[in-house]
Parts: sequence; structure tokens; C-alpha cells
Amino acid sequence: MIDSNVTPPVTSREVWSWAMYDFANSGYTTVVITAIFNAYFVSVIAGGADWATLLWTSVVAVSYVIVMAIGPVLGAWADRNAAKKRVLAWATAGCVVTTLALAPVAAQGNAMLWLACALFIASNVFYALGENFTAAFLPELADNDHIAKVSAWGWSLGYVGGLFTLGVCLWWVLSQQAAGAKAQDYIPWTLVITAVIYALASVPTFLFLRERARPRVNTDSSSVFVKFKRSWQQLADYPDLKRFFWAGLAYQAGLAVVITLASVYAEQALGFKLADTIKLLLVVNVSAAIGAFAFGYIQDRIGHKPTLSITLLMWIATVVIAYVWHTQAGFWVAANCAGLCLGASQSGGRALVGLLSPRAQVAEFYGLWGLVVRLSGVIGPVLYGMVTWITAGNHRLALLLTGSMFVIGLALLAKVNVQAGERRAHPLPN
Repeated sequence: MIDSNVTPPVTSREVWSWAMYDFANSGYTTVVITAIFNAYFVSVIAGGADWATLLWTSVVAVSYVIVMAIGPVLGAWADRNAAKKRVLAWATAGCVVTTLALAPVAAQGNAMLWLACALFIASNVFYALGENFTAAFLPELADNDHIAKVSAWGWSLGYVGGLFTLGVCLWWVLSQQAAGAKAQDYIPWTLVITAVIYALASVPTFLFLRERARPRVNTDSSSVFVKFKRSWQQLADYPDLKRFFWAGLAYQAGLAVVITLASVYAEQALGFKLADTIKLLLVVNVSAAIGAFAFGYIQDRIGHKPTLSITLLMWIATVVIAYVWHTQAGFWVAANCAGLCLGASQSGGRALVGLLSPRAQVAEFYGLWGLVVRLSGVIGPVLYGMVTWITAGNHRLALLLTGSMFVIGLALLAKVNVQAGERRAHPLPN
């Protein structure tokens, strides 16, 4: 909250401190969701059972359902109370604490399966809420002509953070393997490494990022469920934003499969060892940082919709490569193609939501966008898990399902009129 009636100017230090949150939280998604803990959960905590992949996708889905329920309500509350930074601090502390608590439970293997599920769900809920609220600061830090570029700076720095955290974890894994330790002895410590880096790297955000919003007088005594319903109804006033949400639901489901199951696919379908998977994802993080940074400039230059369309075409090509070239070498090629468009499609979507949202409701609509992203995180991975369970582990067939999600997203994106949506959200003064 600020006392002056004049909005303070945005400084380069403040933009950097905002981007550092992407650096901080990317280690969580890289280590826990994408690279290490997910494969450990399937093979050790769930004992490598036929239902193990389905259980992993299900606990991810449960966490996202929780975020879907509370994200928009928290967003509306934060808008009214100018409390985005406060909620971001709560979410950060929650994720760090529950990730630390998950480490000793994970060390027990399948002996504490359900407690491991519960703690993971809690940590992922806090992580996802933090991701929603850091995104809600974006329209305050950049005008419409530069929002994609600034979003890309954050996302590319995020991949550097993921690369750093994963690199430290790789050093730890390799040193412990050389000493003859078992996975249950060293994998849980990667959770500790991740939590500590998350906490330390987020400090600049809370020191320098300013809350520019002002509290609004609230005479509305409606229940949170009524307010939630009203948020969705108000979305109808911005039809192109609503169309983009439908497109995002489709293509983000494909992204969720890649993020949640990349290392599981590498291990279960192609025989990757843990150290090889980590090395692959280290290289992919470099590709993703380059892609996010470069496409941010491209997006501001040629437009949001053309850039997102290009990245979705690249995603379709990536799935085709991985399906046809079904070897470890082919997966290296496909994974790096995925890296180039991964950050670009995520950063571009975040920027486009800010462009198409009215400033007075930006946290609220980012909460709805978070709901869309989390719903896609339920649909994509659960469908993938169901296919592998029904077909007794046919990951290639599940991969084809992933490709269809990008095709649907591209078709729905074609119906979005960005210029009309921007005029609707930011009308020129009379």
C-alpha cells in the first residue's frame, strides 16, 4: 500500500526483484514436478506399481483443483485490499515449509505414501498460488507495448533459477551415488536444497517490489462463492480474453503433461537413468531460457497471437519428433525443441492475459487464468495417466494424446482478436 496519490515510477531494480521470484520458484517446479521427485514418487514412494503414474497425476490434479477453488477468490480479495504482496509472502512461506516437511517423509519410501501425497499437495498449492500472484504484478511494471518483453525477462531468469537449483541437485546426486548411497538416502535432500534456494532467492522480491494498488472500499457482504461466480460472469464482458482462456485450457493441458511427466516418460519409456535425466533437463533449461527471452522480443515486435501460434506449431512438431524418433537420441532432440517453446508459450500467455485484463481487476483475472492453467494441469496429466494405466504402460499412445491438445489450442487461438480485446480492456479516455 502507498500513501501518496502519485503512483511511484517503476525502477530497473524493482523489475529485477520481481523477476527474481521466477528465479526462486522455478527450482521447485523443475526439481519437484519435472525432474527428480516425480520419478522418485512413481518408482519408490508408489513402488513402481501399474497405478503409480496415475497416482502421481492424480495428486497433482488434486492440488490444482484446490488452487482452482481458492485462487480467484484470493485474487479478488487481494485486489480489494491491495494485498497481492501479502498473499505472495504467505504462499512462499507455505511452499518452503511444506517442501522441507516432505523431505523426511519421502525418505521413508512407500511406508508413508499417503502423508507424502498430502504434503506434496500442500506444497504444490502454495507454489501455484505464488505463481498466480507474482504474475498479477506484471501489468503494474510494464505498459502494453513492453509487457511481453518484461514477462520474458522473468521467465528466462526463471529458467536460470531452475538450472541453478537442478545443477546443485545434480552435484548432490552424483556425489552420493559415487559414495554408494541409495536413492532414499539422497533424493529427499534435493527437496531441502530446493526449499532453501526458493527462500533465499525470493528475498529481493519482498525487499524491493512495491504494491502499487490501493485498497478499495468494500461494502459487498456476498459470500466468496457468489463473488467467484461474479468473476466468471464479468469475464463475459471481455469476450476475447474468455476465448483466450479456452485456447489456454487446451494448450496448457499439453504443457502440463510435459512439465509433470517428462522425466517419468524418459525413465519408463526410454530407460533413462536419474543422472541422465537431470543432465537432459539442465540442457533443456538453457534452451527454455533462450526461447523465453528471444520470443519475448519477438512477441512485442510481431504480436502476441502470431508468436503464440508459432510456439504451438513448434509444440506439435516436438510431439511428432518424439513419437516417430523413439530413442534416447530422438528424445534429446525433442526435449530441446520443447525447451525453446516451453518458456515462450508460458511467458506469452501470461503477458497476453495482462494485456486483455482491465487494470482494476488484474489480480482477479489472473486468479481466473490460474484456474484455467490448473484445470489444464488436471485434464492433461490425468488423461495421460489413464491412458498408461488402461494400456499397461503405453507411453507412446499417451504422447499422441498430448499432441492433440496443442492442435486444439491452436484452432481456438485463431478465434481471438487481440486488438479488439485490448481496446475493450483499456478504452481510450474521451
